[in-house]
Amino acid sequence: MPQWQGGNNPNYAFGAELLAYIAPNSTTSETIEVSVDKDFKKELKVENGVVGEQVLFKQMEETAKILEEQQPDKVIIFGGDCSMDQVPFDYLNGKYSGKLGVLWLDAHPDVSTPNDMPNVHAMVLGNLLGNGAPQFAAKVKNPVSLSHVMYAGLIEKDLRDEDKPVKELNLRLAGPDELKENSQPIIDWIEENQIEYLAVHFDLDVLTPKDFRSILPAEPYLEDFDAAIGEMTLAQVVRVLKDVSTKAEIVGLGIAEHMPWDAINLRKSLSEISIFND
Repeated sequence: MPQWQGGNNPNYAFGAELLAYIAPNSTTSETIEVSVDKDFKKELKVENGVVGEQVLFKQMEETAKILEEQQPDKVIIFGGDCSMDQVPFDYLNGKYSGKLGVLWLDAHPDVSTPNDMPNVHAMVLGNLLGNGAPQFAAKVKNPVSLSHVMYAGLIEKDLRDEDKPVKELNLRLAGPDELKENSQPIIDWIEENQIEYLAVHFDLDVLTPKDFRSILPAEPYLEDFDAAIGEMTLAQVVRVLKDVSTKAEIVGLGIAEHMPWDAINLRKSLSEISIFND
């Protein structure tokens, strides 16, 4: 799902396409691409405080239609900005109602509202909880209960004013330091809430740029980054997912905000050479 409008950054589209290509092959699953408007030159309008509302609604409707027709037991979403997970996680929560937990691996909590910022990728978990952007939250058929959400890799000291719902809603979290050696805080949450299935949101920016470079804050020559920067390593995230899968079945995995800077910059540079345009 090469959705980019939720973060208003066309690079997310290419990142999703490349991610789908490099992902492990599977002989038991089918890959379907959601039709995403890739007219990057067309201005995205701000509607009801959200950039590209109607375009996003159209793409969400197609996603819902695909899931309704296919009725999968498990879903992997290659993205794309974080808002791509709204419809698939809503679908999975309906399918495994009361037994599904949502594990949010992210350096940012994604619970903002249109009063805080106009990009819906910063509101997607809020939408799934029935908050966020009202017009997007209204489309969630199966809201996720607060007890069935947990953050992993979120750094509490980096929370901003627009992130206040994390504390107001008393959402559970385990920071990078708590998960450095083991995954016990997440396992405790799974056991306490009798969670049998998991939908995992894996925003790649939960990773530290020292370990993984294909993320937004690792853009070459970037002088300053005005948001939290992740501190987990890829090996730690993989360990977490392997550990939790022994306690609950992972039925959803959304991999978001892939920014392969070398590939992005090489493609852009090559497009300026005449032989590619003849």
